[in-house]
Amino acid sequence: MNHKIKIAVIGGTGKSGKYLVKQLIEQGFQLKILLRDPDKFQIKNSQVEVIKGDVLNYTSVNALIEGCQAVISTLGLGVPASEPTIFSRATTNVIRVMNEQNVQRYIVSTGLNVDTPLDKKGPKTLFGTAWMKENFPISTANKQSEFEILSNSTIDWTLVRLPLIEQTDHSGELIVSLEDCPGDKISATDLANFLIKQLFDDRFVRKSPFIASL
Repeated sequence: MNHKIKIAVIGGTGKSGKYLVKQLIEQGFQLKILLRDPDKFQIKNSQVEVIKGDVLNYTSVNALIEGCQAVISTLGLGVPASEPTIFSRATTNVIRVMNEQNVQRYIVSTGLNVDTPLDKKGPKTLFGTAWMKENFPISTANKQSEFEILSNSTIDWTLVRLPLIEQTDHSGELIVSLEDCPGDKISATDLANFLIKQLFDDRFVRKSPFIASL
């Protein structure tokens, strides 16, 4: 399938991002990917345009999104860990550029620790949320700030909340909930396919679904 829209990808070399890039290519998308070190990117494909830069740099983000019709981010802290306020700062840059370039669709993955007004978190999700707040207080608070920034924006965002990511090509059935995390794990391939599906599905626009693999 040859899709006519071009996708800007952030976090495309991370543990879930590399599966996203693989699925975008297999499904026929053109994409641009932002990389701090392009020399470490092994994929050579005419569908992929590499932009050298940093998501915290406005000029880099501007170059990434130019000519694209949607943005997907699987940004994580990485190894070695990035600055723990990267999430809110990255999203602030992305929203600024999207508004300037009249791009409306932004799909982002995050942890199950983010709280929203629709939540009815069960004991397991509440425990995971509390554990993250205790052990990673700065990045956890920053991911909550990212949700607030998205909520106050005018773009069509979807913030996808995740349990443990399994790096696997296996694809199965997904469970989705706006209230509580419905499982302990998510296949990176299932996640990639769900993120891509949101490009053409408005059910979760300006919402924060939890997803998990059966």
